Amino acid sequence: MVATSTTPSYAGGMGIHRLNHAVLYVRDVARSVAFYRDVLGFRVTRELGTAAAFLQAPDSTNDHDLGLFQVGADAAPSPAGRGAVGMYHLAWELSTLEELEQHRHRLAEAGALVGASDHGTTKSLYAQDPDGLEFEIVWIVPAALLDEAAVQASAGRPRPLELAREIQRYGAGTRGGVGISVPA
Repeated sequence: MVATSTTPSYAGGMGIHRLNHAVLYVRDVARSVAFYRDVLGFRVTRELGTAAAFLQAPDSTNDHDLGLFQVGADAAPSPAGRGAVGMYHLAWELSTLEELEQHRHRLAEAGALVGASDHGTTKSLYAQDPDGLEFEIVWIVPAALLDEAAVQASAGRPRPLELAREIQRYGAGTRGGVGISVPA
């Protein structure tokens, strides 16, 4: 039987505090490396021939943020969410709305952009890599700029992202996440 209590069963101070990396199975490591490098700015930290590659996000201090393992061109698409459990997407945080705008253009040029949502307290782009694995690029409204409208909007259904309006509202260079995901 699985415990359903929301009370942690471990001693305080030993909890998980962040995601270090994700590993993806891909059809073609070289193709996936090119996408994450050229479109999102990741850099290769290690390669294991054509079998695997490890990539680091542009502003990360991790050894690697993505591990890519090749399973071959005949691999079936993931059935996750279509009658099977599995991961929906990974989300990476950006510093500014200006960076979000730049990523929107790069993702659109690559034919990878599949959506853009305003979640009230976050502004998000959704895209798919060459294997159809979805990911999110997100900017988080800083705590000092949260207002009742943003908080209320986060409780409802996402709205289409009007990025120009959000840039006018918060500023293109405003550091996101401060007081939320980034210490104040």
